[in-house]
Order: sequence, then structure tokens, then C-alpha cells
Amino acid sequence: MAPRSQPSERQRRLGAELRKLRNRAGLSGDQAAVILEADRARISNIEAGRIDVSRNRLYKLLREYGCPQGPLFDGLMEMAQERGKGWWDEFRDVMGRSALDLAELESRSTAILMHEPLFIPGMFQTEDYARAEILATSEDHTHDDRYVGFRMARQRVLDGESPVTYHAVIHEAALRVQVGGGRIMRKQLLRLIELARLPNVTLQIFPFERGAYAAFSRPFLLFEGSTPELHTVYLEYPGNSMFLGGGEHIDEYAKMFEKLTDLALAPVDPEAAPESHGSRDSLSLIQHVMYEL
Repeated sequence: MAPRSQPSERQRRLGAELRKLRNRAGLSGDQAAVILEADRARISNIEAGRIDVSRNRLYKLLREYGCPQGPLFDGLMEMAQERGKGWWDEFRDVMGRSALDLAELESRSTAILMHEPLFIPGMFQTEDYARAEILATSEDHTHDDRYVGFRMARQRVLDGESPVTYHAVIHEAALRVQVGGGRIMRKQLLRLIELARLPNVTLQIFPFERGAYAAFSRPFLLFEGSTPELHTVYLEYPGNSMFLGGGEHIDEYAKMFEKLTDLALAPVDPEAAPESHGSRDSLSLIQHVMYEL
């Protein structure tokens, strides 16, 4: 269990959903405490994400709150069962709370929508590119090997036993910023095309000529859960990261992503014959940049 002073994203989200359900049922915190045969402080701590709730207690609360059997009920029960356990545990000594939460969220999402305006997304990076980016953007290089290992391990969700559906819109600038030099960038662009062959991956490039747009400087990830109530937006800022839930945030970024996909070039289709590329598409732009290196 995460330290009380630093709850995980999973704990915060589970607690927030329980608070919503309790309020919707018209029950007070004291009444919820009676249901669990606990004190009011325990309910407060659960809803604030400071402590976990067992599956048995969660089941009792969900039934008393009137949450019907279905995707939300099952999704919350699954979150209680996971308790933050996963491969990312081995990196707790070097990775911050938000990075661990990101890996956990990736592992339990049914689909991921992402926009990146400047760098190749970590999920698509080669080991050489990841190392070069970390060298360029970090001041302390004591744990660089571990950072690279963590980033590579996150990519398991793309081709594991239950691969996640992944749709990425990457700005042309990310193709042209030479992280690590020409040789590393050429291998990286080849890797993009290779990953686009996966049936669960959709890759689009947003070209310079499309000009400015609402999300130009906003990298974001939209994680879809088993039900819309469990969708999450991830925003990363220098020195800080945010996880946002709630319908208004999800709707805002879902609409933004839809606009990005409309404006971006057609997705990479490596299986298409060369003569089928009658108009400029994402694959032809990647190849053009690659041949310039």
C-alpha cells in the first residue's frame, strides 16, 4: 500500500467514485461507517484515497450504495483487487509516484488515446532514443539504466497477452527533432513503422502545414476504462503530472483528440502497396523525414 501521505492514482480514483456513489444514494459518512462497522475516519480515509478498501468491504458498500451489477461495479471491484501490484513494483526505488501510477493505468486500460507534439512517445521509443532523451533532459544520471528499463517495460501493453488498443497522433516536429543524432533517429522512425503494423496500433502524423490548433503544445493521454466513469486523462508538466477524472475533463480531451485525428494525415498503413499512396499520408511523411537523415 502506498504511503498515507502519497496515495496512488488508483486509490484516489476508487475513493472518489465511492464518494460519488454514496452521495448519489443520499447516505452520510456516518451511515457508511455503520455499514462497514467502522468509524467515520475510515470512510474519510477510503474516500480520500489514503487507505485501501478490501474487496469484501467494497462489495458491501457498492450494494448498499445501489450500484448495479455491470461494468462500473466490476471495474471498481477489480481496482480493489489489484492494490497496485504489478511489474512496476520493482522500480519503486527509482521512479516517482506519478510514473508508477502511469504504468499501472496503462496496464488496466482498454484503450489509450495520446497526443505528443515534441518527442516520440515513450510507448514507441527505441532503447537508444529513450537513453538519448533521458541524457538530454535529466540532470542526475545515476539511475539512467533503470529509467530506460522502466520505459521499455511499459511497452509490454502493446504486444502482450492482452494488447491494449493504442491510437497516437504525433506532431511532425517530433520526427524532426534529432534526439541522439541521425543514426538513432533513423532507427526510431523505422520502429514507428514497425509498431504501426500491429493490429492494435493506429499512428497518425500531424504535419507542419496544418498550422496551429487547440492542442498544439499539450501532450496528453486519454485512458479508457471498462466504463466511461473510469476513463482518465493524464497530463504531464515539467516537475508535475496530473490525473483527471470526471465527465467534463474526459469530454474536453475526447473532443480535442477527435479534432486532432480529423486534421492529421491518414494513419500509417504499412501493408498498403506503394501505388495506393495517391495522396500524402502519415507513412509517406515518416519515410520522407527518414530519407532526409
